[in-house]
Amino acid sequence: MRRIGIFGGTFDPVHNGHMGLAEDAVAQAGLDEVIMIPAKIQPFKQEKKTESGEDRFQMLALVASQNDYITVSRDELDNEGVSYSYLTLRRMQEKNPDAQLYFICGSDSFLKVDTWMNADEILENYSFIVGGDRPGYRHNELEAAIKRIQDRFNTEIIVINNRQFDVSSTEIRDRLAQGKSIEGLVPAPVERYIIQHGLYRL
Repeated sequence: MRRIGIFGGTFDPVHNGHMGLAEDAVAQAGLDEVIMIPAKIQPFKQEKKTESGEDRFQMLALVASQNDYITVSRDELDNEGVSYSYLTLRRMQEKNPDAQLYFICGSDSFLKVDTWMNADEILENYSFIVGGDRPGYRHNELEAAIKRIQDRFNTEIIVINNRQFDVSSTEIRDRLAQGKSIEGLVPAPVERYIIQHGLYRL
């Protein structure tokens, strides 16, 4: 059975932390593929302005083209309304009926999984790969959440020791707005795309 990671997010822009988590999920959890899915409208960021879905998709496509295990999907961009994870997972399972799907997220996101729309459906039917945010960061809280969820739903949850990058999309956007360099914070093709298209300028 193929093991496919589903990695959703705003990716505004995609940065080295995102790519490190995707690549380490392949290496440490034995995935055959990671599908990165830029959100049209994230549930918890509905008021937030982002660059266009097309620009965010194209930046992901540039980095995916350099990696044999990573692909990009327009699934959420091509569907109307808020990008709820349970709907995305349903559609991705329909497209990959013989695969085991693993939802990839950081520990901060995983600790809020109970607040997600139709969380029970997600936890009953899909697996998780959780990346640690920082060594020891909220470790006890994460362990307790995993035990509680596994006791109730028997969810397969794999915690990986992913590489840590001191970078966030917010910091990158702020640096660009101030005319500062983002070299080393995003993959080189993404940096070139941002500069060529004048993204994130005030």
